[in-house]
Amino acid sequence: MYTNVIHKMNYQNIKEIIGLLEQFETDHAADESYPNDIGGFKKWVCDTENRKGGTILDEPYWEGKENGRSAESAISTLLVHLNRYAKTYSKSAISDSEFTTQEDFIYLINLKAFGEMTKMELIKKNIHDKPVGMLIITRLLKQGWITQAESEIDKRNRIISISEKGLDVLDRQMKKIREATDIITGDLSYTEKMELIRILNKLDHFHRPIFSRNIENKELIKTVYQEHSFKKQIH
Repeated sequence: MYTNVIHKMNYQNIKEIIGLLEQFETDHAADESYPNDIGGFKKWVCDTENRKGGTILDEPYWEGKENGRSAESAISTLLVHLNRYAKTYSKSAISDSEFTTQEDFIYLINLKAFGEMTKMELIKKNIHDKPVGMLIITRLLKQGWITQAESEIDKRNRIISISEKGLDVLDRQMKKIREATDIITGDLSYTEKMELIRILNKLDHFHRPIFSRNIENKELIKTVYQEHSFKKQIH
């Protein structure tokens, strides 16, 4: 089938396809929103054509839209709400456990999944300020759920790893933790989950470098707004 299609294509068609592939590779290097495969390429082509034509696909309703409320405002509020829902389910998952907060088991999960790391690496992975992260690490050390040792590379650093006791307390609670994460994703289909991961990854890739700079609160919005020259999208 594909051979017949290729035979029917003229040289100009092939040139256009090659040009699109080159542009996709360029865009992908700057923005990894689309997977670097045929599926990502097809999605990129579709979205590119929609943008060129000024098309809005299935624009949803959001609360206050009829009164001029922006999409950005709705997204920000919904993210806050979802974070609160997630925290509520997480609290339920540890209600009958030895864990004090959800951060306790999240730190342990990261250590189990990614292996030993320095204190600051663990804190940054959880998007915490240093004082908050150090309090959590201190609490985990007191419980005996993690251990620390001097780094062989830099003696000033302490390498943190999950202990056998930490693995045990985590394993006893993992069933409820998994159930909580299942509930948080609600009734989304597999395709919707994949699309949500793509969008959230894009947002995370934008915000993580900014967070890592530790810009002072009073300068944060001004700095980010100027650096990225935010403009309202006009449809």
